[in-house]
Amino acid sequence: MSAAVFASLKAVFSRVAKHLALKTDTQTEYALVGKSPSPFPQHRGHPIDFGSIRVGKSYVSLHLMPLYMCPELNQSISPGLKKRMQGKTCFNFKGDPDPELVAELKRLAEDAYKQWSKRNWI
Repeated sequence: MSAAVFASLKAVFSRVAKHLALKTDTQTEYALVGKSPSPFPQHRGHPIDFGSIRVGKSYVSLHLMPLYMCPELNQSISPGLKKRMQGKTCFNFKGDPDPELVAELKRLAEDAYKQWSKRNWI
């Protein structure tokens, strides 16, 4: 079950992945970072984390870090997707996500990439 959920969520990053660097790509974790060093001193020259998917014990989580740094992105999140939110940047799924939620997450990831690109953060 979690492998299918993981595969569904991995598609969320399909359009932005070519603009980012692959940090991790295993059967239980997928992570993307910026291609250049972060402009923020606390990252000490390392690329900034953009998004990731992780398989946990009882759910699969998708993290989209721009939601933390660009709160205006949260205004476009539907009530259905908000129900999946844990904290500021994480969405948890126990079963196959609804295709509409996956499509919404794709749009959100694209908007997030545009925001960070405009700000020269990645």
